[in-house]
Amino acid sequence: MPAALHVTETEDRVVVELHRPEVRNAIDRRMVDDLHGVCGDLEERPRTLIITGSGGIFASGADIAELRERRRDDALAGINSTLFARIAALPMPVIAALDGYALGGGAELAFAADFRIATPRLRIGNPETGLGILPAAGATWRLKELVGEPMAKEILLAGRILTAEEALDARLITSIHEPDELLRAAHDLADRIARQDPLAVRITKSVFHAPREAHPMIDQLAQAILFESDAKFDRMQQFLDRKKGS
Repeated sequence: MPAALHVTETEDRVVVELHRPEVRNAIDRRMVDDLHGVCGDLEERPRTLIITGSGGIFASGADIAELRERRRDDALAGINSTLFARIAALPMPVIAALDGYALGGGAELAFAADFRIATPRLRIGNPETGLGILPAAGATWRLKELVGEPMAKEILLAGRILTAEEALDARLITSIHEPDELLRAAHDLADRIARQDPLAVRITKSVFHAPREAHPMIDQLAQAILFESDAKFDRMQQFLDRKKGS
C-alpha cells in the first residue's frame, strides 16, 4: 500500500506532504496514524514542521467512505481531534502550506498549525453540517479564536467556503503565494524561525497558549529560565558587539 505521507527531514525542520492523490489527500485512519508517528519524532527531537499536500490540494477533508462507517464509539475516541491537538501542542512552530482544497478535517488540520500560508487557489471551510455531522476536531472553537464569531458562524453554520483573498482578509492565512512558490515561502518562514533561539521559541509558544489565568506568573517563570540560558548571554553579547562596531 502506498505511503500516506512523504516525509523529508533536515536538522531544523520536517516537511510532511499529505499523499493520497487518488482521494484528494482525504484524511483516513492510516494517515492519522502516520502523523502520530511524525509527532512522536518531533516531541522527542523538536523541529519546525511544514505540512503541505500533493497534487495541488492540501486535504479535501476526512475520507467520507471511512467516515460513513464510523459510529458513536469512534466519535468518542476523538480520532482526528486527538491528533490535531497533538500537532497544535508540538514544541516548535507548525506551518501549514495550503493549496487547493482545505475542507472539513483538512481545514481543521490547518487550524491546528501556528502559521497558514496559501496559494490563490485555496478554498477553505467546514461543510460538515451539509453531511449531517459537525466539525468535531477543533473548528468549533479554534475557528472562533482565529476569525471571530460572525465569520466562524458563517463557515460552521451556513457552509461558507472562503477563497484565498477572503481568508487573508479574515486573517485566517498570513500570505498568498503562487503555487510554485508556496513551499519556498514555507521554508523562508521556517528559516526565520531557525534564526531565533530554539529554546526561546519553544517557551514562547508554550506561554502563548497558556490560559489567561496563568499570566503573568507563567511569563515571569519562563523568563527566569531564559535569563539563565547560555543563548541569552551569547546573543545579547553579540548584539552589543555589533552595536559597538557600527
